[in-house]
Amino acid sequence: MDLQHWLGRATEAIQEWADGYGPYRPHPALQVDDTRFAAAFEELTGRLTDNYPFFHPRYAGQMLKPPHPAAVVGYLTAMLINPNNHALDGGPATAAMEREAVAQLAAMFGYDTHLGHLTTSGTIANLEALFVARELHPGRGVAYSADAHYTHGRMCHVLGMKGYAIPTDDRGRISLDALEDVLRTGEVGTVVLTAGTTGLGAVDPIHTALALRERHGVRLHVDAAYGGFFTLLAGADGPEGLPAEPWRAIAHCDSVVIDPHKHGLQPYGCGAVLFRDPEVGRFYLHDSPYTYFTSPDLHLGEISLECSRAGASAAALWLTFRLLPPTPDGLGRVLAAGRRAALRWADLITASEVLELYQRPELDIVGYFPLLEPATLSAVDAASASVLADGMTGADPVFLSTLRADREAFTSRHPKITADADGARILRSVLMKPESEHHVADLHRRVEQLARPH
Repeated sequence: MDLQHWLGRATEAIQEWADGYGPYRPHPALQVDDTRFAAAFEELTGRLTDNYPFFHPRYAGQMLKPPHPAAVVGYLTAMLINPNNHALDGGPATAAMEREAVAQLAAMFGYDTHLGHLTTSGTIANLEALFVARELHPGRGVAYSADAHYTHGRMCHVLGMKGYAIPTDDRGRISLDALEDVLRTGEVGTVVLTAGTTGLGAVDPIHTALALRERHGVRLHVDAAYGGFFTLLAGADGPEGLPAEPWRAIAHCDSVVIDPHKHGLQPYGCGAVLFRDPEVGRFYLHDSPYTYFTSPDLHLGEISLECSRAGASAAALWLTFRLLPPTPDGLGRVLAAGRRAALRWADLITASEVLELYQRPELDIVGYFPLLEPATLSAVDAASASVLADGMTGADPVFLSTLRADREAFTSRHPKITADADGARILRSVLMKPESEHHVADLHRRVEQLARPH
């Protein structure tokens, strides 16, 4: 895609549409001289250089990458109109696009029926799912993995619900035995299962947890904000293929959250929440005497806790899905590249004399640490911090991140480590850019250099 060409076409297309309503005189209060704008723009672009190169495969740190050019063009084109997807009156075209894109997400997860919409983030999407859970099970709490995203504890506090952090196994997945012990108390109404933790990409055993709903009458919510699009690799051939069972089980859970602004190639912020039972829409019931007046159809604001939402986000996702749909042959190919990259790097680390794998990656997140003698938690922590800091300097930079593992989690995976501290930082790399597949050897070479004793 020639991004400059299509951005120009975006402005032309919207101007052609606007011209159909006749000329009008712009107000002088809004006019800005090109010379003044040039100075401000130069300052802006200068300040934006104070960023890490999220676009480059040298960057293997946090869950960050640029949106696809199609998403950029879709967003900018709609932004020039600036529709609001709260009500059909504010964005009839982009509201229709939102419904179509959300229906594609629902189909990806195997939902036969659904109620859902886009949100500004996975945090808000999870808030909405837990809000509905509270209405269905008043007075009962929410259980989630101790390695689940911190948003669940935070949103429980916001909603006035009690949260229960459940211990994890030695792969970072929720312990179903520990979970059932809590469920037997009858105090939990909803269980959050994570399909791809943000720390290590661990996938909870969703398929096995389905039986707990039948035994204890709880609601099952899946936080797939990070890992949701990996369902496109469920049962796939090749090294990138994933066990199908946990992903297929999402179709039988009550709600699911996904973030298109992660693996869906979208700009921030674009999350989504989906409910399997459309009847939960009754919990959002409200009326607005000045908003819902041009259509008897359902307005998206009637099924959302958020009010104003950018129609441009819906346009960006819709246009992207027209070109790279959420199917194995569409977005699945993008996910497969990152998954193969993670597995390849894991193999290189396993064979390394200076690095050790923290655990085998399930998705596209690799955790590892420098091999040291003597091997202590405090030494690993210091060495990981040094590699992180040193990697960002010099002529051959590499950008990583760290994850703090507590003593129990670390020693359960690496019992030979001397536990002289309450935990240690390990190095963590997110290989969510497909270009990482061709850069793994370079990343590994550089990190090995940094990890060697000086």
